[in-house]
Amino acid sequence: MGHITAKQLKQNTGQIIKRVKAGEKLTVTYRGKPVAIISPATTQDQRLPEKLRPFSEAWKDIVETLRRSEARFKGWKEATDWVRGRA
Repeated sequence: MGHITAKQLKQNTGQIIKRVKAGEKLTVTYRGKPVAIISPATTQDQRLPEKLRPFSEAWKDIVETLRRSEARFKGWKEATDWVRGRA
């Protein structure tokens, strides 16, 4: 398994994608510590979009769920105060 830095990934994305497409597995490091692994997609990964619902169908479910739920806060100011520990 190869190693690349986050900076190298940012500066050489195209070359790194080619390496991964060729089958290489890479560990990405940030400040000397591993933070991610980039590996070629498997056949199973490539089928994932087939398993996802269409956006419009998913959005309808989100809207319906929001309609049925009750708001925790009366407005954005109350929510902001709660997040900042002022409530």
